[in-house]
Amino acid sequence: MTITSENPTTSHRNGVDTTTLFATLDAVKQMPAAATFQFRAHNQWVQGTHSRSTIHDFFGVGEERSHEKEFVFDADHPAVLVGRDNGPTPVEFVLHALAACLTAGIANIAAARKVTLTEVRSTVTGDIDLNGILGLQDVRNGYEQVTVSFVIKGDAPEEVLRQIVEQSRQRSAVFDVITNGVPVDIEVEVG
Repeated sequence: MTITSENPTTSHRNGVDTTTLFATLDAVKQMPAAATFQFRAHNQWVQGTHSRSTIHDFFGVGEERSHEKEFVFDADHPAVLVGRDNGPTPVEFVLHALAACLTAGIANIAAARKVTLTEVRSTVTGDIDLNGILGLQDVRNGYEQVTVSFVIKGDAPEEVLRQIVEQSRQRSAVFDVITNGVPVDIEVEVG
């Protein structure tokens, strides 16, 4: 899929190239296998609780591909959790991923519905009991509750804006992963 820059010959709304969006939808309808993607993150331990991930290569539309640039993300724990605060915690990245996925969906869906957005903000909170991670109590290791609060404004009635957020929730890959879980295989090579 090619994303084009904004120019007068294409239709853009909310920064979304709707011509390309609808062309992509049509192409996938005609060739469903084009929708099969594999995304990857490559991680390496730095020290302590600090690690660094790079994201560059992926598989999509039938072939190996690369982002235009390599993205690098540091993760760590704050000092209160025995880290050095070199980056957000891994569980904070989950909150970011959820916010980013829902927001991208809102922008695309609003553009497809010809709704011009003027503001989209969210706060995502996750409640966690570290007793599970620390092995001190038999409680869940991950979030017990996640809450997403949106402020959304645009040139559509309140009900339409609420429907756009709901449709984004229904189509969000990250929301699906968090709420439905996904099988995870761990393979180990010892050297």
